[in-house]
Amino acid sequence: MRKTDSGWAEAEHHISKADRKLAKVIAAVGPCTLKPDRKRSPYEALCRAVAHQQVHGKAAEAVLARLLAQFPDHSFPPPELIHKAKAETLRACGFSGAKVLALQDIAAKTLDGVIPDRRRCARLANEEIITRLTQARGVGRWTVEMFLMFTLGRPDVLPVDDFGIREGYRLLHKQEEQPKPKVLAEIGQKWAPWRTVASWYLWRAVDLYR
Repeated sequence: MRKTDSGWAEAEHHISKADRKLAKVIAAVGPCTLKPDRKRSPYEALCRAVAHQQVHGKAAEAVLARLLAQFPDHSFPPPELIHKAKAETLRACGFSGAKVLALQDIAAKTLDGVIPDRRRCARLANEEIITRLTQARGVGRWTVEMFLMFTLGRPDVLPVDDFGIREGYRLLHKQEEQPKPKVLAEIGQKWAPWRTVASWYLWRAVDLYR
């Protein structure tokens, strides 16, 4: 199933019918405003995700700005340049040693085709994309799930390991503990094929009920 022309209205309707408590969140928050950035390649999206790992968003953007300044002829440095770049050049941008290795591995796996381009990604199922992209150093399942949601705009992704989603469910249901990932995966079956939108509303539930 796909989004309607009006946005995520079909998803909101389905989730509201399937889940009475999430229906209250949808009513309180209003329409889902998730807008995937479809212009970014898998390579660029993963590089940016690595930059944001374990640092504040503003700090990550500053590091990325310095990276872009090193390659002024490109809107984003292509994989061949990152692969060939000296570690010192990337470290000077603010990347840790581990992140430098991750960036260069992402670049290498893009060049050899392990990490597909956008056109190839469009033909792959979610799990196949996860399997391929997590072969890159520093790229875990959660990172690829965020890519599926916020870059490819896949409508049926439920990142069951995400703290915010599990916390949103806990608060919404007034539970003492967050649901275990396997339990949340089972619960989430009723939100399919719109689990991306359900996830988005569970993140909003944290703001509503915290």
